[in-house]
Amino acid sequence: MPELPDLSVYIEHLDRCTRGATLDGIRVESIFVLRTVTPSIEDLKGAKVVGWRRLAKQLVLELADQRFVVLHLMISGRLKWAKRGAAVPARNGLAAFDFSTGTLLFTEASKKKRASIKLVEGASGLAALDPGGLEVLDAPFDAFRARLSATHHTLKRVLTDQHLFAGIGNAYSDEILLRAQLSPFKQARALDDAEAERLHRACIDTLTEWTERLAAAAGGEFPTKVTAFHPEMAVHGKYREPCRVCGAPVQRIVFAENEANYCARCQTGGRLLADRSLSRLLKDDWPKRLEDLE
Repeated sequence: MPELPDLSVYIEHLDRCTRGATLDGIRVESIFVLRTVTPSIEDLKGAKVVGWRRLAKQLVLELADQRFVVLHLMISGRLKWAKRGAAVPARNGLAAFDFSTGTLLFTEASKKKRASIKLVEGASGLAALDPGGLEVLDAPFDAFRARLSATHHTLKRVLTDQHLFAGIGNAYSDEILLRAQLSPFKQARALDDAEAERLHRACIDTLTEWTERLAAAAGGEFPTKVTAFHPEMAVHGKYREPCRVCGAPVQRIVFAENEANYCARCQTGGRLLADRSLSRLLKDDWPKRLEDLE
């Protein structure tokens, strides 16, 4: 799922392509994608584009007179900038947004149809779609610390909960926790001040560096390689590969549709975290420490 760095790069290019233009129309090709009925698509025709912003992990197109189009890409949704009037892809196309300057194509490479479009009127309508997560890049340490202290959940869950912190997902939470040298399953409220400060700094540095890296990789063009797995990542998607910091094999815990990638040497003092299904299956044969794998 595109997260803060990826969405920030999308916004930069969308703003450049459409700010001041008019929205000539929206062509919806999938009956599943449009989740609202008011205002209607017809109501938005001819509206002037004010700009783009991010709301947690959603993209917001702001139009004149406080009207908004909210796009949630979910896991497989992607955007492509094309010439004006370009056809919506037959295979995975969801919709097309026709601007006076070009067409934005919205696709989803999944049969689960989770991506969505919501048309919203008024500031209060937009606020209702905000899960309330803290924007880490703008938040002082005290506000960050307060969010950690108010929850009983693990760091992995806290960082990816859009009600607590905005824009961070599965991929960048792994990178952040490696940089902070903290276990993904350490309780957030159990952090001491030094650990919390380390985590705060890791969030800022990781998200900032990756936003800059992705912007540079786009090279001034609309981004086309938006993915949760980048070769340059230190730990996410690197199961069994050497940790970029210490060289130990990266470990992985899989749960539901997500996973946590971590370095046992850097983050858990060499202790291997128990996978719910595998550890129950293997019982006494489940390795407890990194040395047990050697």
